[in-house]
Order: sequence, then C-alpha cells, then structure tokens
Amino acid sequence: QVQFVESGGGLVQAGGSLRLSCAASGIMFGASTMAWFRQPPGNQRELVSTRVATIQVDGNTMYSNSVKGRFTISRDNAKRMVYLQMDDVTPEDTGVYYCNTVPLIRAGLWGQGTQVTVST
Repeated sequence: QVQFVESGGGLVQAGGSLRLSCAASGIMFGASTMAWFRQPPGNQRELVSTRVATIQVDGNTMYSNSVKGRFTISRDNAKRMVYLQMDDVTPEDTGVYYCNTVPLIRAGLWGQGTQVTVST
C-alpha cells in the first residue's frame, strides 16, 4: 500500500526556519524521484499545487524560483525519508506541503500533508 506521511509543519515567523519530513512506503523509494509540493490556502490540491523542490535518484536537486537559495531538499534512502529544510521563510511560503513521486505514483494519491503558516 502506497503511503506518504508528512510532518514538521507549524507556525513560524517570517525569516525563520522549518524542517519538513516525509515517510514513504509502498514504493520503490530508492528508484523514485521525490518532490515536495505546496498547496496554497484555499485551492484544490491537484489543480494549483506547485512543485517547489525535487530530488532525483542520483541526488540531483531542482527548485522553483520562489524557493531557490532558501529551501533544501534531501533524502535518506535507507530510511525511505525525504526532507525539506526551509530557511528564511516568507508569508508566500504558507500552505500545505505534500511529498510525492515524480511523476505522481497514482493520480489522486496524496498524504495528509503538513501545514506551514508563516506570520509577518
């Protein structure tokens, strides 16, 4: 059974840091490109979610322009975990964060996400 369990979100002041974690199961984790997606407040997940960070099997990383230089994605294949270190956060980073494979392992299959709220 495929499952993603995200954690680590919370309320943080602008300029602060958070570290998100995602535990993945039911997939060939070591052979999967993983990514973090952000769903802004009030929007349907699959229509407007933004892929903010991606990590390939070989460790290569890619970031959206809005988070480049501030966020760092990493993975631990032995633990089947993917992480997102968020530094110097801004209110625009507010949203629910999800992890998933790239491409999506299955349409409509997402974890519960973790809420990140950045206050001014």
